[in-house]
Amino acid sequence: MIVIQDVNKVYRTATSTVTALENINLTIETGDIFGIIGFSGAGKSTLIRCLNRLEEPDSGRIEIEGTVITDLGQKELQQARQKIGMVFQQFNLLDSKTVFENVAFPLQIAGYEKSYIEQRVREMLELVGLHDKEQAYPSQLSGGQKQRVGIARALVNDPHVLLCDEATSALDPQTTYSILELLQDINRQLNVTIVLITHELDVLQHICHNMAVMEGGRIVETGLVDTFFLHPKSETAKRFVRIIQHYRDTRTIMDGMGAGI
Repeated sequence: MIVIQDVNKVYRTATSTVTALENINLTIETGDIFGIIGFSGAGKSTLIRCLNRLEEPDSGRIEIEGTVITDLGQKELQQARQKIGMVFQQFNLLDSKTVFENVAFPLQIAGYEKSYIEQRVREMLELVGLHDKEQAYPSQLSGGQKQRVGIARALVNDPHVLLCDEATSALDPQTTYSILELLQDINRQLNVTIVLITHELDVLQHICHNMAVMEGGRIVETGLVDTFFLHPKSETAKRFVRIIQHYRDTRTIMDGMGAGI
């Protein structure tokens, strides 16, 4: 379980302050696929990066699977991060290393024996469907394959939680859905709690069970994804639903015009 209590984050410059997070309170159940949606600048990426303290919250409390992350010193935090995997929008792979070496890197840093590393890396590459790519370099892979490497690397330490920060926004629609199906399989097989940041409603609808809506650094709505689409409560949620409905209506009209040609 992830419990976020009264978390705040303010960015300060010489001339101004920007409130990125304001009194965030949220509970995410173990084994859930939880979506956090918001327009650009809503604070969702700051929130997910606070969960593993890549961003330091100014105040508040974050607990993940019984460990209070916000209370940890740097050495303890490094150990705790091994159980919090993260998947990035732009893959963050090391271009000079092979697929195998990229996935093995967290285990090498943690000091595991070579025989365990080889076994574990191959298990993860099999899980993400890249067992035949272990000696390839990132430049030889498609975008979807790169993200699968990123997912394998995030899972190699057997984490309790997988954080996905816009993990599909750099991918085409077909590849996006293949990655979402992979994440669902991982959730079912490994019972990993997945927290997914997105601005794409189709992603939210396809994969997430529960969700939160962010606007201006605050959570303005939480609940079941199905309820969000049928009965949005906040103005932000209503805007999202109107936008996707307009998009779908427009696409239906265009498809109809194309069929008549």
